[in-house]
Amino acid sequence: MGSLRGSDSTSAGGDPSLRWGDDWGVSRRVLLGGTVAAGVATALPAFAQSAAPLAYRPIWPGNAPGGERVTEAEQEIPRSATGPKDDTAFLHVRTPTMTHIAPAKPNGAAILLIPGGGYLRVAIGNGARALLQFFADRGYHAYLLKYRLPGDPWAAGPDAPLQDAQRALRLIKAEAKGYGVALDRIGVMGFSAGGHLAAMLAYRGDSTYPAMDVADSQPLGVRAAGLLYPVALMGVDGTHRGSQDQLIGKNPTPDRALRARTDARITTASPPTFIAHAIDDRVVPVDNGLALLAALRRAKVPAEAYLPEIGGHGFGVTSEGQPAAWTALFFEWAKRHGL
Repeated sequence: MGSLRGSDSTSAGGDPSLRWGDDWGVSRRVLLGGTVAAGVATALPAFAQSAAPLAYRPIWPGNAPGGERVTEAEQEIPRSATGPKDDTAFLHVRTPTMTHIAPAKPNGAAILLIPGGGYLRVAIGNGARALLQFFADRGYHAYLLKYRLPGDPWAAGPDAPLQDAQRALRLIKAEAKGYGVALDRIGVMGFSAGGHLAAMLAYRGDSTYPAMDVADSQPLGVRAAGLLYPVALMGVDGTHRGSQDQLIGKNPTPDRALRARTDARITTASPPTFIAHAIDDRVVPVDNGLALLAALRRAKVPAEAYLPEIGGHGFGVTSEGQPAAWTALFFEWAKRHGL
């Protein structure tokens, strides 16, 4: 038995968000065009098919903090029984890592991308290079995080993923000058449960771990946040129960649920935020995106939302081989807000 909460640690089980719902790079519509194999061949550009595997580097010096009771071995599993062999996700992450693609024509900014997986797994998938390259082609130093999961017995509990996100952000800032990246032009974007983690990184200013090295002298805080079909609500109608169960348990107290709600973390000091959430999302209800938008408006934080009638969950950055409609809106908005 795995230590992650829930009864099925090796497959999607009955939760649709753990099958296709955690897509965050190449869209489901592209991947399912024709046969699966043909869909991948037409969806991924040549660089994504032929390039060498991405190099992932550990983000912590030594073991991740607070893992004395963690015994499960990290696993890489298929995201779908019928999908491509390299379309995988990670369970029981023991070694958080980050990978990076540098732009050919840098714009002086960087963005940390955080995939989803319902906090049960980290759905890196075979679109990682394509996603990173998508942002690099638009001038950004693009980083991707593989983070620990809260269902394993890390000492930090539900803050274990946030420890990894904060550490990754500080590493990006520590190397920013060498890459010509301005410290005040670093953003974060998260997808689904990764949107919850990205929001926590954006909206919480308290460090969740003791300093490990000089990189941890870097301040927290991002210039702007992009949240794609994000998990936000906990303990109320509209909650994505899979993410809640993994993060804070099946029956959290009202106080515990409130602490885990990202909309409740928004203050007047929160960074500008872009939200994209389809109204017909059956995995993470649009109520999550709407709650974030309402909280941002109450706090008078600059915000923009793309709320298409049709799109489902996990629509990613491309549609029918072209940039998805929200991406042009996001890049225009990001430029307006200095990212």
